[in-house]
Parts: sequence; C-alpha cells; structure tokens
Amino acid sequence: MGSTPYLHLDVEVMQANIDAMAEHASRHAMTLRPHVKTHKSPAIAELQLAAGARGLTVATIGEAEVFASVCTDLFIAYPLWVDEDAAARLIALGEAGVRLRVGCDSLNAGRNLVGLPVEVLIEIDSGHHRSGVTPETAGDLAAGLAARGLSVLGVFTFPGHSYSPGSGQSAAVDETDALRAAATSLRQAGIDPVVISGGSTPSASFTTEVSTELRPGVYVFGDAQQVELGTIPIDQVALTVVATVVSHAGGRVICDAGSKALAADRAPWASGYGRVLSEPDARVIALSEHHATIAWPGDLPALGSTVRLIPNHACNAVNLADSYQLSNGEVWPITARGRNN
Repeated sequence: MGSTPYLHLDVEVMQANIDAMAEHASRHAMTLRPHVKTHKSPAIAELQLAAGARGLTVATIGEAEVFASVCTDLFIAYPLWVDEDAAARLIALGEAGVRLRVGCDSLNAGRNLVGLPVEVLIEIDSGHHRSGVTPETAGDLAAGLAARGLSVLGVFTFPGHSYSPGSGQSAAVDETDALRAAATSLRQAGIDPVVISGGSTPSASFTTEVSTELRPGVYVFGDAQQVELGTIPIDQVALTVVATVVSHAGGRVICDAGSKALAADRAPWASGYGRVLSEPDARVIALSEHHATIAWPGDLPALGSTVRLIPNHACNAVNLADSYQLSNGEVWPITARGRNN
C-alpha cells in the first residue's frame, strides 16, 4: 500500500458505523449532524449525508469552507469571536449559498455577529465545564442577542465529560437535564428553541430524549479511547495506523509510527498510547516522534512485518496525515487537514 506509517481505513467497518448511528438518530427522531472534524474528508461526509445526515458540524470557518463543497447546511459548533477577516469569510460562505449556524456564549461575542449571514445557537455547559453559559441563563443571552437583530434558533452543548470510564450514561443524563432547562429558559424569554442540539460518541447511545439534533464525530472511525471506554468493541474500529516493526530491543516491539503519526494523546485513565488491532492485550507504552514502543504478550511479530495500530484519539491522528489508504485500494485526501482557523 505504501511506505509506513500511513492511515488505513477499513471501508466496510466505517460504513457499518455510519449506518448504525444514522439508524439510532432516525429511531429516536433526531436530526443527525455529524462532526466532521474527526475525518476532515468531504468524501466521507458524502457517505454520512447519503446515509441520512441532515447537515454537518464543523469546528472552524476553515472547515466550513472545505465542507461547503458537499453540504450547504453547516453548523460551526464553537463560540466564535469574529474579527474583520472572519466576518468576510462568513459573508463569502453565505453568498455561496451556505446556511450557516454558529455558536455563541456571550453578548460581547454576539455583537460581532450582527449583520452577518448566520443563525445562532446558544452554547450551554452541561457538565464538561469548558465554554457555554449555565442552562438557566440561556434565555437571557438569547433575548439579548435577538434584541440586536440576531436569529436565535436554540441551544447546543457538548457532554465532553462522557470521555471518562463509566460516564457515558450519566453524562447523557446531565446533558438531557441541561438542555431541558435551557430550552425552558428560552421559552420563558419568548424564544422558541427550534434546535436542541447535543451528543458525543460515548454518550450517543444514551441520548434519546429532549435533543432534536445529534452531533457525534468519532463514531465514524472509533479509536482506542472508545474501545477502552466500552463504547465499541475493537472490531468496530475502522481507522488504524499501519506501522513497520523495526526493532525487538528490550524484548518489546518497536514500530516506526511515533507521536507524529499516532498523536500523543493519552487520557489519565488510558492504559497506553494506543492499541494493536490484531492483539487486544498489547499496549503502546511509550512514544517518541518516530518510535512506538509496544509491550507485546507472547511471540513478537517479525522484524519488517507490519502491524495496525489504533490511535487513542482518531481526530488528532488524522490531522497529522495527508491521505487515507482505503481497504479497497483507493486513496482519499484529508482535505481539511490543518484548517484550524
């Protein structure tokens, strides 16, 4: 397939993941708007749209500019601070026929959106404690933005505290409670919350109430975090890094995929820097820039052989590569790589 390390994408597994999430959203009458920052590929987005997604979620204006080529209904799920350059880019997207929704969590940031071709969702904090207002104050912010002429469609949140062992269901409960309170707050302020948006991959299977819209991202590929969290079994991982065994020093396996291929993510609870698809008990115990050190039970794979490593966090591993080598022999570019602004 090519020189290692490279990203390998199992097309059949990916399609099964896409179809399963689309079915879940449909069964619970939620619009599926997947977060495409995970795969950064318009070709993969087209598969998600064909399976039933009603729009796409992006993190940046740059990603919106890339994905406008395949979808004209985009949500920038981020509390944008819009300067003159960003405003010009949003205007250009609007003039190209893109329906844009953006996040907001302050009146000051909202002032910068006035006059732009955007609709607004109020970001609320449902327990992740990152950005977002408290649910009970969402109505006040929505009213303040509406008074300045902005179209406020509803509320959104990211239950990021689902990324902890055993927390998927409890995070979904927190999310439901927070979204319900925020929607009530908007109604009390005289604004109908048409969109009530949430979701993360670890909590998605428990997200069945209140939300009108679901925005998971990593589900399309899976990764070592999702395996360790129990979200998916290892055979539902579609994305791996193919690496060559270059050394058996110290009785371990050393491969040529280091932090510049796998990414260096490791949550405090993670058992390593990645997993091995064919050997569930193996662990990537150390990373250098171009070395992965693997504790391998039993007989070691031969020098010069290849192994498929599962990154801890698919999103960041993808952002380090230029293309996917597909299991059907095709090569797809990672078009939105590096579009971080």
